[in-house]
Amino acid sequence: MHDDQLPIEADIVRAMIDDQFPAYRHEPIRQVDSSGTDHAIFRIGAEVAARFPLRAADPAACAERLRKEAAAVAAFARHSPFASPRPIGLGRPGPLYPMPWTVQSWLEGDVATPDGLAASKPFALDIAELIRSLRAGNTHGRRFAGQGRGGDLRDHDGWMSACFTESEDLLDVPRLRRLWARLRALPPAGPDVMSHGDLIPANLLVRDGRLVGVLDCGGFGPADPALDLVAAWHLLDREGRDALRARLGSGDAEWRRGADWAFEQAMGLVWYYRTTHPTMSALGRSTLRRILDDPDIRSGRVSPP
Repeated sequence: MHDDQLPIEADIVRAMIDDQFPAYRHEPIRQVDSSGTDHAIFRIGAEVAARFPLRAADPAACAERLRKEAAAVAAFARHSPFASPRPIGLGRPGPLYPMPWTVQSWLEGDVATPDGLAASKPFALDIAELIRSLRAGNTHGRRFAGQGRGGDLRDHDGWMSACFTESEDLLDVPRLRRLWARLRALPPAGPDVMSHGDLIPANLLVRDGRLVGVLDCGGFGPADPALDLVAAWHLLDREGRDALRARLGSGDAEWRRGADWAFEQAMGLVWYYRTTHPTMSALGRSTLRRILDDPDIRSGRVSPP
């Protein structure tokens, strides 16, 4: 998927587990067919997962990042009403894999899809309950400090310009440029709140039509209160979005900014993964279609929650 992607296979994982986590040396190992784009995931027995960063980076900087993510994962678990992984340990680089890696608990559930529960009001309300509970966390005076989604929409102008150029033969770029020009100027929706930061289908687990688990929680931290609303556009149809919005009481600015964060993410997914990860590219198209088909977002008018 990436030009700087690192090779990692089950036999390498076996050797590293046996050496560094001998308690699991007798457990079977299999690679998980994941739709994620940042880590290769291997299941270790029935209760543990190992996560290996896919992209090369400075090992020391990566280890520090993984330690911070583990702390965020633990904090997320204290605030989430749904199950999430528990950090177990940090693995060291080895002869055949040059980066730090992590071990955490395994969660059972089926990975959500863009359309599987799109019409489910109970599922929409589960997502609303997740967002509401995370927002209740204390930021301790912190504000968004990252470089990705969650701060100032206008900081993404350069990235969006690149996305529009790469998408000329894939999407109706003139229409999408006009929408970005309008949405990027939206004012802040309020003070930063605690957010998951990446509520895409691949990070949500479902069972029997309900949300049962949340993955990839290492980005838990303060961000634009609209950021986690991307889930509404990645996962729900119009009725589901209305139910989620009503439960959260999202005002016009917050709701539109949520659509714009989803728009920014979807634009990158379509072209970047068009050949290397068709599922993620298709998610981008599905999300853009929902945004463009929504009469309120399209017109700039949003009815009250």
